[in-house]
This record gives sequence, structure tokens and C-alpha cells, in this order.
Amino acid sequence: MKNLKISSLLLLALISFSSCSDDEGTPEIINEEEVITTVTVTLVPQTGSTVTLTSRDLDGDGPDAPVRTVSGNLQAGMQYSGSIVLQNETVSPAEVINEEIEEEADEHQFFYQVTGGLDATAVYADEENDYLTNGSTNPVGLSFTMQAGAASTGQFTVTLRHEPNKDAEGVSEGNLTNAGGETDVAQTFDLTIE
Repeated sequence: MKNLKISSLLLLALISFSSCSDDEGTPEIINEEEVITTVTVTLVPQTGSTVTLTSRDLDGDGPDAPVRTVSGNLQAGMQYSGSIVLQNETVSPAEVINEEIEEEADEHQFFYQVTGGLDATAVYADEENDYLTNGSTNPVGLSFTMQAGAASTGQFTVTLRHEPNKDAEGVSEGNLTNAGGETDVAQTFDLTIE
């Protein structure tokens, strides 16, 4: 008799717990942040040697600083076709993040900043098919063009923002000031134009 009572109580408890889970509905799917360990920017000139900028930070927020390399100098007066590849090298094989950014292009945008006296400009070469409410295009920035000016040195910073305000003034032209959103990755490279 005692075993029957215990079994009945366990069965009742099991039914109670399972019926509560139906009242909660479907759990919300959380879109986790991408893990980005490696940023590779490739600059292909109209003529001459390709320049590759790489930042690799395999320990993420750990104590080691990112290792940045620049394969060469830019040529004065040269136009470059630029492209970016983002990877997560904490997994094997390394995961390329670009496809996710393309799929969520309305939620991502790269920004390019030239500082420190570097005579260069960067302009978007890709965009999402949608237009913004202000009528301008919706850039993504996985590809861009860079025009190298006169001989100079300075910095080139690549920033990826998640959920920027693409309708804000200047954002579709690459102005980071009004962009808002969260920074997924930002890397600065020292460049020389000769």
C-alpha cells in the first residue's frame, strides 16, 4: 500500500511538471554573438603586389594582444579592390563568418576609418538589396575600394557594427559617429603609402 501511494505521488508530480512547461510557450531563440578571432583584409591593386592586413587574436579577451601583420606598403596613386574575411579559428576547421554577415546584412555594417595622416579613402563596393527609409543604399562593406593618395603613413581601422542605425545621417556613407549598435570587431593597422 505504501509503495502504491509513493508511486501515485510521483506520477502526479510528473504530470504537474510536464503540464507547466506547455504554459511557457516556445522558448525564444537567442542569436549568439559570433566569435571572431581573425580579420584578413586583402587589397588588390590595379597593377603590382597584393597587400594583406591580418589581425589574429586566438585567445579572444585573454591576456595576449592581437598579432597584426601588414604584408607590404601601398603604392601612391593606386586604387585597390578591398575585401574582408572574418574567421573563428578556435574551431577546426576554422569557421568563416562572412556568410552569416551576408545573411544578416541588414544588421551588420563595416566602417573604414583613415587616421594619423594616411592619405587614402575607402568607399563601399557592396550593398544589401534593400533601400533605407531615407532612400539611400544599405551598405555592408565586405568589399570596398581604397584609393591611395600621396606618400604618407597612418592608420586604417576596420570596424564591424552589429545593428547599427543605418538610417542615421552619414551612416550609409561610412560615418561611424552616428552609427550606434554594438562593435563586433575593430582592428587598426599601421599603413605606409610610398
